[in-house]
Amino acid sequence: MIPARRLLAGVALLALAGIGPAFRPDLGALWWGGLALFGLLAGLDAVVLRRSPLPSLQRQLPGSLALGIPDTVTLRLRPAGHRPVAISVYDHCPPSMECDDLPRHVNLLPGGHTDITYRVKPLQRGAFRFDVVQLRLRSSLGLWLRDCRIGLADTVRVYPNFAAVAKYTLLAADNRLSQMGIRKHRRRGEGQDFHQLREYRQGDPLRQIDWKASSRLRKLISREYQEERDQEIVFLLDCGYRMLAQDDDLSHFDHSLNAILLLAYVALRQGDGVGFATFSGEERWLPPVKGISLINHLFNQLYDLQPSSVAPDYAEAATRLLLRHRKRALVVLVTNLRDEDNADLLPAVQLLKRRHLVLVASMREQILEQELSRPISDFDQALRHAATRDYLQQRDQAVDALRAGGTLCLDVVPQALSVSLVNQYLDLKASGRL
Repeated sequence: MIPARRLLAGVALLALAGIGPAFRPDLGALWWGGLALFGLLAGLDAVVLRRSPLPSLQRQLPGSLALGIPDTVTLRLRPAGHRPVAISVYDHCPPSMECDDLPRHVNLLPGGHTDITYRVKPLQRGAFRFDVVQLRLRSSLGLWLRDCRIGLADTVRVYPNFAAVAKYTLLAADNRLSQMGIRKHRRRGEGQDFHQLREYRQGDPLRQIDWKASSRLRKLISREYQEERDQEIVFLLDCGYRMLAQDDDLSHFDHSLNAILLLAYVALRQGDGVGFATFSGEERWLPPVKGISLINHLFNQLYDLQPSSVAPDYAEAATRLLLRHRKRALVVLVTNLRDEDNADLLPAVQLLKRRHLVLVASMREQILEQELSRPISDFDQALRHAATRDYLQQRDQAVDALRAGGTLCLDVVPQALSVSLVNQYLDLKASGRL
């Protein structure tokens, strides 16, 4: 039980009123009578509040939350008594979430229910638990607050941000993928899987004309091809300490997961199989599987994966992957490249290239490019500028060394990784290199 402001104000007024009997003793009986009456009212008010039944409570969480995307949580309260109740509500959200619009103050009316909504914004991935809802009931006279905590355990999963996948689906349906920066390629006439026969259209190459079908139907018929299917992509994700780097609200690791999920969705829609492996941290392995339904399984495999404090070991990752998967695939190695990695990374990539097509996708820190654009006004800033430029040059040399060995390589800021990976994949599909 907590004294309310009204009770404290009443006590303060009685204390001030007590100054009068100090000078006029004949007023003492009146003051003591007022004090007794106020104490009686306060005691009865406290007893009634203490014995009042607590309202019933339900929490309605979304089926899942996306990292960094605000969503709505609903609390439904039903009064247990027959009188209106003034109540303040505060839900104890997990520390990894930002909560808005709390606490809320409402009046519960008998015979119905009241819904309270507030917004949460997840800042970390994983499974998180909502444990307690805190209520403060106001007494009938407003002299007391009854503070109580109701155990209401609910768990919600926070997944990588699937907004890019949803956006891709919508834009693909309307043939507007260019709005995401994704380039669509014309189908080639050779080296692809046969799809169907159709009537000749102006501009079709002559080599696509099916002369037997044209002779039989007495009109020109063209063969239509589609991009090869039944190919495989295996993501090899670095879970080392470098992926903890963070330029904006998301870490490099979270940007990597978003890019992997988008490319996985695109590849599954293309009819290819998608697999997944991690290294230099918690080890997970998902063999390549086809079917668009795999995307849900992939979300469940990745939602609670976190980077570690371990240095990346590319040689061990390449060896493990070769032992696990023998069929030729596009291996997408997602990491944060450094100039000192060449001694370990180059032999590992060459080992993978004996059987697979390898694409190294590296993220560079956006803050380094921002540092180069800052004006130089003193010696310390000049030293920092020179050191940054030297570091980026060494990094560029590491990327050039990979490309000189015939390895496909992307070196982009984290925000551009998703679209760059999808475009590279579509380029490879169109070129027939898989």
